[in-house]
Amino acid sequence: MAKVISVANQKGGVGKTTTTINLSTILAKKGKKVLLIDADPQGNASSGLGVNKDIEFSTYDILVGETEMKEAIIQTSIKNLFICPSNISLAGAEVELVSMISREQRLKEKLESIKNKFDYILIDCPPSLGLITLNAFTASDSVLIPVQCEYYALEGLGQLLNTINLVKKHLNKSIEIEGALLTMYDIRTNLSNQVVKEVARYFNDKVYKTVIPRNVRLSEAPSYGMPITEYDPKSKGAKTYEKFTKEFLKKNEEKNK
Repeated sequence: MAKVISVANQKGGVGKTTTTINLSTILAKKGKKVLLIDADPQGNASSGLGVNKDIEFSTYDILVGETEMKEAIIQTSIKNLFICPSNISLAGAEVELVSMISREQRLKEKLESIKNKFDYILIDCPPSLGLITLNAFTASDSVLIPVQCEYYALEGLGQLLNTINLVKKHLNKSIEIEGALLTMYDIRTNLSNQVVKEVARYFNDKVYKTVIPRNVRLSEAPSYGMPITEYDPKSKGAKTYEKFTKEFLKKNEEKNK
């Protein structure tokens, strides 16, 4: 049965999609069967894996229509990695979901039929705490939070944690924090080091030891429709995401013992 993880932070530009794409890819390369659900109307996870946005079914149809997951899932160019893609039509889902019965449960219900076919299902959430993100949290076992090493990094994290706690109380009792991943770390600034300390104080042992550096190759890769491991496997970014995935797997294997 798949472990379902939302990758979320309502701040944009924190490395959320980069993390979802590269964690999914490296897990798949390690032989895990992975489904990435692109739940962001910008569809950056879809284009970052080279998926054409002219698709028959998308995450929008899953949330709002009667489409089943198996109809929307596409095999990517990477072995073991599948995607439920997104496009701009998903932007309308927030409004359409408002009047629906059990609107927060739509994604969870659709996932039931395919959960046993995957090891991990990763959901790339939009940078907001609306109904799409609530659907992701209700369907998830845990939330992975990328935190950018910058001045306003912790701003809004309280709101995010509050939302997770509300979901835990009312919609999904078993959801927990998977971990906080520090991204865009710049070794030359004192600020980055301060943020690392503050985040450690905030999340205690939930902070990953691996820290993702600022890396030009990492930011270039999506425009070529490739994860970093395909675009430049020798880059610092690729090596760090490899290290992070190992740490992620080790934590999950220890939990399952």
